[in-house]
Amino acid sequence: MPASAEKIWRQLGQAGSPAGQQLDALAWGQLAAGQKIGTIGGVFPRLDKAEAIQKMRELEQQVLKEQAELMGKKPAPAAPAVADGKITIDDFAKVEMRVGVIQSAERVKGADKLLHMMVDIGEPQPRSIVAGIALAYTPEEIVGRKVVIVANLQPRKLRGIESNGMIVAASLENGAPVLAGFLEDVPVGARLK
Repeated sequence: MPASAEKIWRQLGQAGSPAGQQLDALAWGQLAAGQKIGTIGGVFPRLDKAEAIQKMRELEQQVLKEQAELMGKKPAPAAPAVADGKITIDDFAKVEMRVGVIQSAERVKGADKLLHMMVDIGEPQPRSIVAGIALAYTPEEIVGRKVVIVANLQPRKLRGIESNGMIVAASLENGAPVLAGFLEDVPVGARLK
């Protein structure tokens, strides 16, 4: 905040420093008519999400290390880094993919890319799933279509609608998604391995 106050002060074209001002002497209307302002810029610039998350993770690791040292614990051996981005079979086994059939679909009001679907994956009730496929598929053409969904994701609200799963689609260069499907008849609820 102190740096932000200084930025605002300079943008208003004021001389000196805000720290040198007497609070009891400040009042509305003290800027002179015709006052030239300084260079305008963002006072609170938007953070880069990826960079901010990385810094938070680094800080978290540093704090955990300091806490462990204070408690006399030896640091845990670092997990071997996977440089090529490959995961283990155990990691893959955590993802539960199932075959589902889309029972109903409708556009999400106020969202060009989103469709809200009810998808039967062999459970007592169909799943509510919101997916960004509306530019590639109309609701009418996907009702009755068999799809692959990731069934064990945490539910998430999109435009106020709870999405309880994710439809698997290929991402093409032009940005249009292509839904994963089957050549053979696969029963609803079948698990992909």
